[in-house]
Amino acid sequence: MSFVVPAFAVIPVTVSSQFLAQQPGNGDNGGQGEDFGKSSPVGFLILILFLIAVALLVRSMTKHLKRLPESFDEPAEVPAEEAPEASKAESEPVAKAEKPTAKSD
Repeated sequence: MSFVVPAFAVIPVTVSSQFLAQQPGNGDNGGQGEDFGKSSPVGFLILILFLIAVALLVRSMTKHLKRLPESFDEPAEVPAEEAPEASKAESEPVAKAEKPTAKSD
């Protein structure tokens, strides 16, 4: 599986990757200089973007959950006196279809 970057995103991806891959300019000390272990503005921006994405996902999930019925159980059968529009064929019990069984060789 390969990753393909669209043509309009090649330059921004290249520039951002070169910016993020820069080595510290004050000598090679393994990246443990004065600011080692401290957060950067880039990290803070990524954290804010993740928090916004989570908030939007929670909002969307809440909308979808509100559309669900309270129960997935079959509704209770209505007596014939209360449902005069029900035809005689509908009031007869319906045989349940048998579940297909797995064939074994």
